[in-house]
Amino acid sequence: MIQVKLFDREHEKDLEKEMNHFLKGIDEKSLLDIKYNVAAMTEEEEEEQIYCFSAMIIYKA
Repeated sequence: MIQVKLFDREHEKDLEKEMNHFLKGIDEKSLLDIKYNVAAMTEEEEEEQIYCFSAMIIYKA
């Protein structure tokens, strides 16, 4: 059965840490694909840029 695991973090290092922890728990042969995305937006009031780092791991269970 094919499954997905979704990750969403504000900092890329947090995303990396969480994904690596998950990947340690699955067999390398069951990994099918990893999709990665970065979104950025600006808070007009504070003129601060906000990032959203997300990823999806597709694997066989």
